[in-house]
Amino acid sequence: MTEPWLLTLITPSPQAGWDLAVKLSRMGVKVTQPSDAIRTKLRTIYENDADSLIATSQVVALNFQTVAAANDHWRTSAAV
Repeated sequence: MTEPWLLTLITPSPQAGWDLAVKLSRMGVKVTQPSDAIRTKLRTIYENDADSLIATSQVVALNFQTVAAANDHWRTSAAV
């Protein structure tokens, strides 16, 4: 079993939340494809594919929505 790395979704700022969303997305890929060599090989394919890059952006955005909801960013931002 790996050492836990995700102890909370609570972040001190929206920027830190965005960074966490990107890490969540990257970790999802790493868990899905644990081979560094295969991920490196596949990267050369998807880095030039607009549809793949858009799909990646969608995953990050979904993760950011999750982190923002956990931090109640929308409600606290509306009060400012």
